[in-house]
Amino acid sequence: MITSHKPRAVCLVSGGLDSCVSAAIAEETCRLAFLHVTYGQRTEKRELKAFRAIADHYRVQERLETSISYLREIGGSALTDRRIAVPPGNPAREGIPATYVPFRNTHLIAIAVSWAEVLGARFIYIGATEMDSSGYPDCRATYFQAYNRLIEEGTKPGTSIRIVTPLLHLDKAGVVREGIKRAAPLHLTWSCYAQEDAACGRCDSCLLRLKGFREAGAEDPIQYSTKYSTKT
Repeated sequence: MITSHKPRAVCLVSGGLDSCVSAAIAEETCRLAFLHVTYGQRTEKRELKAFRAIADHYRVQERLETSISYLREIGGSALTDRRIAVPPGNPAREGIPATYVPFRNTHLIAIAVSWAEVLGARFIYIGATEMDSSGYPDCRATYFQAYNRLIEEGTKPGTSIRIVTPLLHLDKAGVVREGIKRAAPLHLTWSCYAQEDAACGRCDSCLLRLKGFREAGAEDPIQYSTKYSTKT
């Protein structure tokens, strides 16, 4: 396929595993524009570093780095409020975890839609997963269906933008397999909620990531703290 004839896609790339694999899938059929949004999260510097490395890997020219740090001021999440500890992962936990950032995806996608309108992009790729996730309400299929209807109502006539969630019904092992199959740069990604030097290995995000690599029969290429090594 001739590259210039490919539709453009805005990819929400946090720097994490899921968004990296989602972008790798988008790259097969679309011209990529990468969006990274910081929101006052604990590991925003490390995530930004990962985003830039992934963007360089795919030689993405159109990049937008922006901030909605008001989410830190709003608080209510262990990711943005230092007074709330990042809890250890708990597969048996019920309810919404303390790491949920209230209505975060709505803010992120709104920025992506605005940029997509300007770029003439057809798609917005987001690496949300519903099957094997922390249970965030803004990662459900019904949420994205509703948001696609909002885009139809809220954009100018003739606009055709659709949210694409290629990983939504995969477990974490499936995400890892998709990444490996596409030679996605998984070694450049960062998933830890708590630390920026070495991944903690015990928060929800780390445990889900480690579980995914283990069940996919692959070795996680990133560094973990000695105390919470992948061997323990």
